[in-house]
Amino acid sequence: MHTGMSTTEIFLIAMFVIFTLPYLIWRVGKTDYYAPLVVVQIITGILLGPGVLGAIFPDYYKFVFNPQVIQSLNGIAWWAVMIFVMVAGIELDLKKAWEHRRESTITAGLALGMPLLFGCVAGMGLLTMDGWMGPKAMSWQFVLGVGMACAVTALPILILLMEKLEILRQPIGQRILRYASLDDIAIWGVLAIILLDWTRVGRQVGFLLLFAITTYLFRKLMVWLQERDRWYVGLIWLAACSFAADWAGLHYMVGAFLAGAVMDAHWFNQEKMDLMRHHVLLAIMPVFFLSTGLRTNWAMGGVAVFVAAGVLLVASVAGKLIGIQVAGKILKWEKGEASIIGWLLQTKALIMIIFVNILLDKNIITSETFTALLLMAIASTMLTVPVVYPKLQKMKELIFRSK
Repeated sequence: MHTGMSTTEIFLIAMFVIFTLPYLIWRVGKTDYYAPLVVVQIITGILLGPGVLGAIFPDYYKFVFNPQVIQSLNGIAWWAVMIFVMVAGIELDLKKAWEHRRESTITAGLALGMPLLFGCVAGMGLLTMDGWMGPKAMSWQFVLGVGMACAVTALPILILLMEKLEILRQPIGQRILRYASLDDIAIWGVLAIILLDWTRVGRQVGFLLLFAITTYLFRKLMVWLQERDRWYVGLIWLAACSFAADWAGLHYMVGAFLAGAVMDAHWFNQEKMDLMRHHVLLAIMPVFFLSTGLRTNWAMGGVAVFVAAGVLLVASVAGKLIGIQVAGKILKWEKGEASIIGWLLQTKALIMIIFVNILLDKNIITSETFTALLLMAIASTMLTVPVVYPKLQKMKELIFRSK
């Protein structure tokens, strides 16, 4: 009965499902307190994937998500996440971090280092069992990749959650952004190390040299341009950097981050920047969430994947909270301050999902590991607001403290 439908028609059915189902769950179920729309979209993507919808209704799954439709969806997803990562790079505020460098480096270092250590231990545990490490990975790449996935803070989602909590523009929100910004740079640096390909080292060195030269010229051009032209030229720059990075073997997402990181936030109106991020999340990022869900795999068994996800969640949350508590002791923060900051910084979601998508693309992890990490990211993000909101209500004066 489906033979008369064209690929375009089936693609539009898939788009209808992608945008309708998560919205209805979010709006009718009133999940916003525990699960913002982006989290519901990720969960829906998993439910629409091969492990759930594909297992229950295999014929309909194969009909809607056939190879041609998936190829079309993947193209949209790639561009969506490239824009999103570029905006995240633009929003890095390293000048503020430098002004408060002692506090920022101590906090960011412990916030990243402790969960990285805990995550690496969990990764070594997975390494002892078959089916978790990707076919092209070396042991150190797998362990470091899992460890960094546990250490990631999702800067864009953190911004959305702090907006919800009404602390983004307050001193505590700006402090947390400084810590997360430094960790964001470290994440992409570690990813570049993991992806280092000695067979392409010449290309990679050449890319970095060419990027340094063109960045100088690009920045001169952007200062000269009017703001309305900067957005358009920025997208051209994004495509060029992403292509060059992927050609060099570093993955196009590394290029997308670098494309944004060398742009200054003050080149753009902050309100327009916020709207850009909002519209990307609204209009095209749901396609990325769906394509991510389609990559989940439960072949090892649901119990094993959920147990692994639980272990990774404990490593991630405990590592982040312990690291921030140590930073709080060193910097003599008030009682309860470290707990609030730690719970906010353990937010995962988008950046971690992007990170593990890259690891899966490069066959460093298997789809089972990818699924466990994805579940961990969802649980981590869903914990944030319910835990932090009551704590903020008890410490309202903390919101207005600058340091």
